Amino acid sequence: MAERIFKRKIYENMLQWKHNQHGTTALLIRGARRIGKSTIAEQFAKQEYKSYLKIDFANASKAVQKLFEDISDLDLFFTQLQLHYKVTLHKRQSVVIFDEIQLQPLARQAIKYLVADGRYDYIETGSLLSIKKNTKGILIPSEETRIDMYPMDYEEFSWALGDETTIPLLHTMFVERKALGDKLNRKLMRDFRLYMLVGGMPQAVNDYLDTQNLSIVDQRKRSILELYDQDFYRLDDSGVTSQLFHAIPAQLNSNASRYQVSSVIEDSRVERLQEQIAILKDSMTTNIAYHANDPSAGLAQHISTEQFKLFCADTGLFVTLAFWDEGFTSNTIYQKLLSDKLRADIGYVYENIVAQILTASGRKLYYHTWPTEKGNRNYEVDFILSREGKICPIEVKSSQSKEHVSIDAFQSKYSERIHTRYLLHPRDMRKDQDLQCLPMYMGVFL
Repeated sequence: MAERIFKRKIYENMLQWKHNQHGTTALLIRGARRIGKSTIAEQFAKQEYKSYLKIDFANASKAVQKLFEDISDLDLFFTQLQLHYKVTLHKRQSVVIFDEIQLQPLARQAIKYLVADGRYDYIETGSLLSIKKNTKGILIPSEETRIDMYPMDYEEFSWALGDETTIPLLHTMFVERKALGDKLNRKLMRDFRLYMLVGGMPQAVNDYLDTQNLSIVDQRKRSILELYDQDFYRLDDSGVTSQLFHAIPAQLNSNASRYQVSSVIEDSRVERLQEQIAILKDSMTTNIAYHANDPSAGLAQHISTEQFKLFCADTGLFVTLAFWDEGFTSNTIYQKLLSDKLRADIGYVYENIVAQILTASGRKLYYHTWPTEKGNRNYEVDFILSREGKICPIEVKSSQSKEHVSIDAFQSKYSERIHTRYLLHPRDMRKDQDLQCLPMYMGVFL
């Protein structure tokens, strides 16, 4: 099967770094395993430099690793690297890639001196960069421009499928607030559900393009999830981190107002699991939404660090995780999900994709719950954005129902704070009084 190089938006950010920084900082690309960090770094190096040298610390020889123990003589250091990799480096025309930098903390510490030397540019890629094991005993360089990388977003996925037209046209319709018509909307929702099922992991997308077989895609996603598990167990051999991760679909499906740690790890509380939660966050395999106790423009000032929800960073992986006990997720299940005919409420899948969309656009995730008048259940607004000194509440619905009780109650309670209300659902665009109802795929424009 052909291994494709996909067009990624981060490339433009990398160009800005190169042209603006002129070697005064290294570029650090952070992201989960298998999202394409190494690929984009090498692609960029090939296209934007006269030559490049790549050190993959997952496979680097002991001799190369040892070079970083003493970099006092940089002339000798660079000579040894060039001889080992049989690459000629050119002053201010070459870049050195430190791949999986978290595996060699000394190399990351060396960035300060390499940047000051000024001969070459440097690109670091890594995950789990803040975990104590990966920073112990070293000085973290301030000479880094950091960019977070995420799974392929919906537009990147569309590009991979050869479609560079749909998203710009949809954006025009969004701006002009024009409905698409039920027939076209159904087609576009099916296309969007395909993205939800395949996900944005480049290897999974590649497998889909090669086979159009969603079971094969599922096998690939399982291998990625198993890799994540290996990382979790390496950093936390108790297995608690892995348990917390695997419970994400069940926790979202429970419709609880928070991730209930005690239902996953018996007799545990959030404050006892800060290290494990930090691993999940730092691995960038999860997106975390915090409860906004007082939903206002300064959302970060009013959060509860103990009341949160966890989402998978990639919804394709989330779907596979949701059916983990099946051994493999059959094409039948995928086809039912694709056609929206699975006999189950898949609202939690839609909630996960919205979390992914908002995170990829640089948004922090917040939500809000409060008791109903009778006190027997909670109202809940799934996500809240700040905009122009006010807030935009978002409700996510998987069904065709026209009810939107929670966001109406939110309007009654916080009307003076609200900029725009949004309902994301499978139906076509419409306006319900001041509530802007959008098809799910237009969430990318919020």
